[in-house]
Amino acid sequence: MTALSGKLTKNLVRTLGPGRHGDGSGLYLVVDPSGARRWIVRVTVKGQRNREGKPLRTDFGLGGADVVTLNEARDRALEYRRLAKQGINPRYNGRQEIPCFEEIARQVHIERLPTWKNPKHGQQWINTLAEYAFPKIGRLPVSEVGQPEILQVLLPVWTDKHETAKRLAQRIKAVLDVAKSKGFRDGENPVTTIRDARVLPQVKQKVQHHKAMHWKDVPAFYADVAKKDAMAAKALMFTCLTASRTSEVLKARWEEFDLEELLWTIPAERMKADKEHRIPLTEQMLAIIEPLQALRSEVVFEGQKRHRPMSNMAMLMLLRRMKVDGITVHGFRSAFRDWAAEQPGFSRELAEMSLAHQIGSEVERAYARSDLIQHRRKLMSAWNLFVSGAQ
Repeated sequence: MTALSGKLTKNLVRTLGPGRHGDGSGLYLVVDPSGARRWIVRVTVKGQRNREGKPLRTDFGLGGADVVTLNEARDRALEYRRLAKQGINPRYNGRQEIPCFEEIARQVHIERLPTWKNPKHGQQWINTLAEYAFPKIGRLPVSEVGQPEILQVLLPVWTDKHETAKRLAQRIKAVLDVAKSKGFRDGENPVTTIRDARVLPQVKQKVQHHKAMHWKDVPAFYADVAKKDAMAAKALMFTCLTASRTSEVLKARWEEFDLEELLWTIPAERMKADKEHRIPLTEQMLAIIEPLQALRSEVVFEGQKRHRPMSNMAMLMLLRRMKVDGITVHGFRSAFRDWAAEQPGFSRELAEMSLAHQIGSEVERAYARSDLIQHRRKLMSAWNLFVSGAQ
């Protein structure tokens, strides 16, 4: 076997955008959204099968493109392919260099991008590691990251930024788990060991609730918003009537609405609990959205760009312009919940289901298949009559 010239050039290695770019013969340049570049080679080991009985095909990291040149990557890829062609798994027999923690983390980030609901979540995942972990353990071989190194990262932020620190620990654990699955580590994950041993100080957190308007004040506020023609005002009114989350309303698309059956069905991928949620439509809701059909937009509440929703800050900015201090958009869900608790004839479970909250244990939810849509229709109609002042 001889090294091929390949499709890539030194200039392309420096300038190609994010993605996985093939050089040929299984060699790839992977470019992260951050601009970090690394080499990966994919080989098929002759005569060996994976658990599914298919030919054993494996990816190997060859190092960052800032330290491994194009020719060096081709040489290393050639060595791995030669071993694989002979039926030898390069993982156990090749000249394997242990990648650093940052290399594995960025590879995990790329591999998991399709699993996140939106790119923002994926960027937050890698940004947390880049800010807190990479400066301290990023260049360490991933096999050398142990409990002392984990504590070095977590302790400075564990009490002051506890939620961030917990997410950081989860993400470090995920990186180390992947490193172990690829043969770069042995033994128990140090994050798990630290957690089980309760090495880190216990932090008591105060629950931060979204600031909500008292439910008795909602009708007067709704009447003020109804006087405005802005799209943000219409979206805010619809949010209040449906007791929905901001993103659920702003990203609503017309294909989700059945105006004959009077139902809005939000797909699972847009819900916090990853479960489809149906909302009964009322006369008050229809009065807001039906005139918007004339815009012929793909989204119900169109922003400044055609077929694109408004910014998720649009409704909050409207509240500020109206000088409604200390109130969040999300708080109207709380107002609905408090109102429902005061109403005779509507159970707690019905109100919680209207908010798309999970109720009961997994076993109970498995048997409770109905979403009680007709009962919820009565509840939402009563809420809408109250809010619009028609009650």
